[in-house]
Amino acid sequence: MSMDDPDPLMIALRMVIVVLSSASVVLGLRVAMSRRFPAAWIRLAHLTPSQQAQPVRLGSAQAMLGAGLLIQQAPFVISMPFPVGVALFAVSLALLLTAVGLFALLRH
Repeated sequence: MSMDDPDPLMIALRMVIVVLSSASVVLGLRVAMSRRFPAAWIRLAHLTPSQQAQPVRLGSAQAMLGAGLLIQQAPFVISMPFPVGVALFAVSLALLLTAVGLFALLRH
């Protein structure tokens, strides 16, 4: 588990996932902390009034999804022992399941 993968396409794909998941964490934390959605997000996502009333839940779920993807890619980007990589994968799975649960709790 390291960046020594001979396929440059897989390395580039992993780097894209790391950048996008980092952006997801930042955007989710911004929404959760400010308790406001960006105006463009409301227009593009067509949020219902009940969803607009829950920015903390939606922002924290967004941040957890990004963190789960970021932690999942860590063993491939940073050299680490296999058991540590497996433990990080379990933490990533827990974060992703928690984020799915938060999205499921959103009132539609």
